[in-house]
Amino acid sequence: MLMAAETRSSSAIGPLAASSFAAWMALRYVSVGRRSQLVSFMSLLTISGLALGITILITVLSVMNGFDREVRENILGILPHATVKAQERQTPEQWGPIQALLDANPRVLATAPLIEATGVLAVPGYSKGVLVNGIDPEQEGRISILDRFMLSGSLAGLNEGRFNIVLGATLAENLGVGLGDKVSLYSLNVSVNPLVPLPTQRQFTVAGIYRVGTLELDSAMAMITLQDAQALYRYRDSYTGLRFRIDDLFAVREVRAELQEQLSVDFEVQTWTQLFGNIYENIQFSRTIVGFLLWLLVGVAAFNLVVSLIMIVRDKRGDIAILRTLGASPQTIGRIFMTQGCVVGLIGTGLGVVFGVFFALTISDIAGLIESVLGVKLLSAEVYPVDFLPSQILFSDIVGVSAGVFLLSVMATLYPAYRASQVQPAEALRFE
Repeated sequence: MLMAAETRSSSAIGPLAASSFAAWMALRYVSVGRRSQLVSFMSLLTISGLALGITILITVLSVMNGFDREVRENILGILPHATVKAQERQTPEQWGPIQALLDANPRVLATAPLIEATGVLAVPGYSKGVLVNGIDPEQEGRISILDRFMLSGSLAGLNEGRFNIVLGATLAENLGVGLGDKVSLYSLNVSVNPLVPLPTQRQFTVAGIYRVGTLELDSAMAMITLQDAQALYRYRDSYTGLRFRIDDLFAVREVRAELQEQLSVDFEVQTWTQLFGNIYENIQFSRTIVGFLLWLLVGVAAFNLVVSLIMIVRDKRGDIAILRTLGASPQTIGRIFMTQGCVVGLIGTGLGVVFGVFFALTISDIAGLIESVLGVKLLSAEVYPVDFLPSQILFSDIVGVSAGVFLLSVMATLYPAYRASQVQPAEALRFE
């Protein structure tokens, strides 16, 4: 029971003093006290539930943001936004109008010629089928950020002599080669001699090794110069496609439709969405589903706040009755429990944001520690677009989660506060 000296008549004080009194009483119920251990325990349990839900929600949303960033800025920064490909071999004169068409498009920022072909890389005792890209290193730098992912060497090293090659880290590891080593590249073209047909092949020197973290790029792609590709695949002065970059990679479908209408049937525009579109859309869909499920978890924590406040109201029926007999209005009683719920929600939200930001900033290191201690691989490049756990905190996520949870907390206080305001003093004190 509350002592009579600790109460004030709400009829004798103004609205501001009544609000201060309600806040003071609410803080007493939230804090740990000798006479309110059950109330304090229920408040602590509710705060923990809200904090845990917000922590998980912010952490998971940050991881999904990280995946989105890696795909959008890194993987899609390395790959061209789109490529104009020829159905059959075209002469340089036939590529001229295509180049002019791309240059005239205001959304196209840069272009680069390409010879794309399949080949086989071989060293003594091992061979691997790869996708060979014949590029112009100088022009490639305008549409790709591959140079940022070089572990050794550079794309410019392709121009330091004839028949140099750049490999992905996984591919180089499988071949057992490093910077400066020799590998043989076989094309599918067959040279015919009087005795036996022989595949066309050249020995290349490894001029660079990159690592993106994506299986398709690190283990199955090789870069050589356009000139070397023309010699190996017998394209003379021609190429197989024109790669280009646009001002907004998410508008690539509209640009593709526009260009396809202006091109002849001998040419086709292929976009990044045909290679990695499903992966990107799956990430966006997963973010929506996971976010929805985690908001349900937060909703359960808010429901726990309703239950705990109802139990607190039942436990404090005697205190409520004394306050009512001393002149406290039903509105003041309801304000006490609404304030208590808001304080609990505010504390839970604050703790959840702090822990959520902490784990979002350290989740990559935590995942790496788990992998090293347990000897397991949490993310495989064979399944996921990256082989590490990325994270990116967005201020909008923190504000949205905090505001949403606090709003749920306020709404959760309405019914318990109403129940408290309807307590009748005579009935509540009958069994005291």
